[in-house]
Amino acid sequence: MSQVIEQIEQSAQAPEILLYPRIRKSPFFYASRRHGVRKYSVYNHHYHPRVYTDPVDEYWALVQGVTLWDVGVERQIEIAGPDAFEFTQRLVPRNMEKCKVGQCKYVFVTAPDGGIINDPVLLRVEENRFWLSLADSDVLLWCQGLAHNSGLDVTIREVDVAPVQVQGPKAKQVMVDLFGESVLEIPYYYLMEAEIDGMSVVISRTGYSGEIGYEIYLRDASLYGEQLWQRVFEAGRPHGMQVIGPCHIRRIEGAILAFGCDIWYDTNPFEVGMGYNWMVDLRGDDDFIGRAALERIKAEGVSRKLVGVEIDGPNIGYFTDGSMIDVFPVYGSDGERIGKVTSATHSPRLEKNIGYAMVPTAYTELGTALRIEANTGMQDAVVVPKPFHDPNKETPKG
Repeated sequence: MSQVIEQIEQSAQAPEILLYPRIRKSPFFYASRRHGVRKYSVYNHHYHPRVYTDPVDEYWALVQGVTLWDVGVERQIEIAGPDAFEFTQRLVPRNMEKCKVGQCKYVFVTAPDGGIINDPVLLRVEENRFWLSLADSDVLLWCQGLAHNSGLDVTIREVDVAPVQVQGPKAKQVMVDLFGESVLEIPYYYLMEAEIDGMSVVISRTGYSGEIGYEIYLRDASLYGEQLWQRVFEAGRPHGMQVIGPCHIRRIEGAILAFGCDIWYDTNPFEVGMGYNWMVDLRGDDDFIGRAALERIKAEGVSRKLVGVEIDGPNIGYFTDGSMIDVFPVYGSDGERIGKVTSATHSPRLEKNIGYAMVPTAYTELGTALRIEANTGMQDAVVVPKPFHDPNKETPKG
């Protein structure tokens, strides 16, 4: 009996995720799970592989070699039709006049109050055909609602396209073996059309890693997902390719935001340090959803900001290992709770605890001392610049 009770207690500390029909599966689900998934999360109503070995092993595989990720959960919302450009121009604060056919842009989809509804990578695959490669929110419904009665000739739908990511310093070698030398000509945040073994794909020089990387977007993915996965993995095998989940240690080092953690509907671009003129382009009298609110926020300033923090004390864990179940409370010098740590990890390369904290602007100056109630107890922290590694983001452009 005592053994049964012990098993129940252990299960309560690390409950399993239920695999059953109600949660959607990416086109690569069955192929990717054969590599030994240890942890799933749910992302865009899909099972999403997060950990195969352990976060530190996967981190070193990414930064030293080459890795393959199942990111078919990044659903592709297609905006197409004669008025697709005008609709997209209304949808996002970035100026689509500056997005060429064959180019990609990291964008925010903003609400009327300036909040962030999603932060997808946008691909302009044709003059009047755009794909939104989604973060974790129901933007399909938002876009369809905006298109209804808009008077624009535009079709909004989820298409049968799904990406895998090839990330790490050896990514170029794998991609050349798959697609030839022409793949090296793709500039950072651009794309090219290609075919492999009769499968139609779009290849982009993008990724969620802060390392050299590519995404391979497979058309008719529900038919060819297994075939593409095996083709990519076999090409990667001679280069030591390892299948991993998205590496949150590396994305935190690189100041890459996670929707649902660092940004949400009640967070605006200026609060997270992305109120740049290119990201929120208040161009002429060209209107977009949230423009009036973002103009006001820019003029008045914000009351809080997302800052980088170094956290003293023992190792706080690795974000996807179950050690950060919830945000960490942040306290000022007077002991009053003032904010929250939204993402945090121990960095094996930097040998320190790092993270992002949303705090009032009075606490955002570099060197400001904070107290953070981490999973290991109350720990001292200090506000520091971000990104924590490769501050000019030269690595992924290499």
